Amino acid sequence: MIKLNEIGGKHGIGRLDIVENRYVGMKSRGCYETPAGTIMLKAHRGIESLTLDREAAHLKDELMPRYAKIIYNGYWFSPERMMLQALIDKSQEYVNGTVRVKLYKGSVSVVGRKSDDSLFDEKIATFEDDAGAYDQKDAEGFIRLNGLRLAIEASRGRDLSK
Repeated sequence: MIKLNEIGGKHGIGRLDIVENRYVGMKSRGCYETPAGTIMLKAHRGIESLTLDREAAHLKDELMPRYAKIIYNGYWFSPERMMLQALIDKSQEYVNGTVRVKLYKGSVSVVGRKSDDSLFDEKIATFEDDAGAYDQKDAEGFIRLNGLRLAIEASRGRDLSK
């Protein structure tokens, strides 16, 4: 953390000027500097993109604002925080690896990542020969089923473009 704060601080990483809604109803303004936290969060999200299943990642993203609000409002020892913590801990079971980041003029970019627990498989995620992992014809039925609700709306004369 000390080294990341030093390096990130030189690059202007993690400077925030925010207006917050306090739990008691007032607004407050704060200027914060969190270079290490900003770098670590970006790197962590980079490795999660390799190791978390799509729906698990979406669920975690939906719950994190709630988790942050619980902590911000001082409910660290609450049952709801502990329940969310168990879910978050479970989501991190296979999140590990190496991430390379680039720091430049206040921004952090992930420029490389790898993990032994990566769900990415180049042999499958290709439009070339995937050794039978994906059949392009399967997409036809998938697209038709996902468009069904829109076709029903259109058949009722509803204009969804408004």
